Amino acid sequence: MGVAIRDILADFKSTVEWESLAGVAAVDAHNALYQFLSIIRQPDGTPLMDREGRVTSHLSGLFFRTVNFIEKGIRPVYIFDGPPPAFKTATILQRRETRRAAGEKWQEALKVGDLEEAYKQARSSSRVDDAVIASAKSLLALMGIPIVDAPSEGEAQAAFMAARGDVAYPVSQDYDSLLFGAPVLVRNLTVSGKRKFRNRTLTIRPERIVLKDVLEGLEISREQLVEIGILIGTDFNEGIRGVGPRTALKLVQQDAFDVTVEEKMAGFDPEPVRDFFLHPPVTGRYDLAWASPDGGGILELLCEGYDFSPERVSGSLEKIMKTSGQKTLDQWF
Repeated sequence: MGVAIRDILADFKSTVEWESLAGVAAVDAHNALYQFLSIIRQPDGTPLMDREGRVTSHLSGLFFRTVNFIEKGIRPVYIFDGPPPAFKTATILQRRETRRAAGEKWQEALKVGDLEEAYKQARSSSRVDDAVIASAKSLLALMGIPIVDAPSEGEAQAAFMAARGDVAYPVSQDYDSLLFGAPVLVRNLTVSGKRKFRNRTLTIRPERIVLKDVLEGLEISREQLVEIGILIGTDFNEGIRGVGPRTALKLVQQDAFDVTVEEKMAGFDPEPVRDFFLHPPVTGRYDLAWASPDGGGILELLCEGYDFSPERVSGSLEKIMKTSGQKTLDQWF
């Protein structure tokens, strides 16, 4: 998902310590939930589920990672996507087909006992649906964490809030936030830690990217960064086959964007996509107010509602309690 400009950003990424990330962070909720659903699975790819067969991987990731944020001085606000623009329809349909095909391959891999392939395909079959979003919002409300419903793309809303100074930075795995104008992007907060990849254990650490450094280092404007995205493909348009980020960078540096689009993308008008990145639908009407957690409500939702371990949930609630100034858990039982 997102625009694939990783290859031209390598020199502008810096690994950072958690301690340096204290402050208000706008978390791309859809992106985070997808990561939790993808990663939190059994070795054969089966997600965490309650006794009724309802998937709970996203709730596990959301609860324990948010507690981790709070412990480290990060005050998260979760930004949820609104209606997508019409020109994102093709991408949405393609993703649905990809998930469907991955689900079939997952079952096929299970039948032949190929657990590594099963896990891989299971991750690709993850989907954030209405039930996932509703349960996530219920949990965040009980935790006292503010939620913002974006008019359209959550990353655009997060970038807007960061540009206004209402949040310190957006959190997302995708690079679209930079095209939307986020001054700073922090990645890997929802996936940091030790992860298994192709029979190896990797340690994933948070990383920061500063938009000003990227633009100055590549000697381009933000408008040209958007043009790079358009040439290689975004969530809103198909790119040019065979054109990667380095080639696209050279083209925009040579002011060859318009002629390249005319020659290689016949019939395509880049202006709606460009305008969407530069002037996306956003709202300034939001309330960034953090409340004390409803411990009893959290225990009821997770433990009674979704079969979470009371001991694990209570242990994490103790950590939130200390941060919020509450002194006892007795009131919750």
